[in-house]
Amino acid sequence: MKTSLRLSEAWFRRGLWLLSLVFASFLIGLGGTLVGDLPRVERALVLEDFIDRPAANALRGARDQAMKAESQAEEALDQAQLRERTAEANIRSAEGSFNDWLATRSVTARPEQDPALIERTHTLDALRAAQRQAQGEVERQQQLALDARLTAARSRRQLDELEAVAAERLQAAERGQELRVFGYRLALTLPLLAVAGWLFVRHRKGNAWPFVWGFVFFALFTFFVELVPYLPSYGGYVRYGVGIVLTLLIGRWAMAALQRYLARQQAAEASPESARRQALDYDTALARLAKGVCPGCERTVDLKSAAIDFCPHCGIGLFDHCGTCRTRKSAFSRFCHGCGAAAALQPRVLSPQVTESSNISLQMPAQDHKDGPR
Repeated sequence: MKTSLRLSEAWFRRGLWLLSLVFASFLIGLGGTLVGDLPRVERALVLEDFIDRPAANALRGARDQAMKAESQAEEALDQAQLRERTAEANIRSAEGSFNDWLATRSVTARPEQDPALIERTHTLDALRAAQRQAQGEVERQQQLALDARLTAARSRRQLDELEAVAAERLQAAERGQELRVFGYRLALTLPLLAVAGWLFVRHRKGNAWPFVWGFVFFALFTFFVELVPYLPSYGGYVRYGVGIVLTLLIGRWAMAALQRYLARQQAAEASPESARRQALDYDTALARLAKGVCPGCERTVDLKSAAIDFCPHCGIGLFDHCGTCRTRKSAFSRFCHGCGAAAALQPRVLSPQVTESSNISLQMPAQDHKDGPR
């Protein structure tokens, strides 16, 4: 069985589906731009918004000053070490020259009265004093550099403590801001879903169904693509909580819809066949027959079997015979495919076996009535 859609009608429907997708794409582009700009309603938070600024500025100033003093002390230490090395070299040179001079001269009986010896000794003493002075300068600059490093380290440690406290406050504020932005997205998305659900229920079969389906696609895309990835995650509680609530709502709706569907089917199967047949849409009936199911109860039926004229589940007629040419045809066809006679204008004729058995059953009471008086 094939549906009754004409070729042009099928192509028109495809074009309308394409129109709905194009409409949905424009709506999705507009919605994506709007959702993407929603975080701009909140000011970007920085660490400086939550730190004790006077204390932080004082610590930063002390740290910078200590680092500057450390740098200056390091430079002075380099200069002092250079002077110390120069003094040590001068002493080594003077001591070597003095020892050579002592080896080549004859020492007098009274060296303290020897002018050359006294002069060289004074020179060595002066060089040793310069060396000690250079060593003292090196030690002083090392102490200054050490003090500056300790001061800078202490300032950095205190500043890190302030920044750690501010970072906790910043993180809490960002969580609140993230939740507010998610609330903005949710406030935008839920009305769209509500409108899409109302349009789907009331107008999906109306003349404007391409725009209805386009809006439904847009609402679903906005929810699942523009909203769900931005669900805030506080240890997974919000994400899983939202998932549980949505699952419960959708599951409850699905179960209620299933109960309503079963109730409608039971009521339809309890009604007369003529009423059920009139309630069935022509295209719906042909579509269900094409799927191999009964149009009345939607249960599987072997439609290829020539022995089956009625649904074994609900009893609705599936096949009958043309009243003009007696060709076996679908009971839902509007015209006979054998002779072209209109089904609405001809009496409904069942299979020959059913007709014959019906005639016999109708004649038997008459025969009993005739034999009665005898």
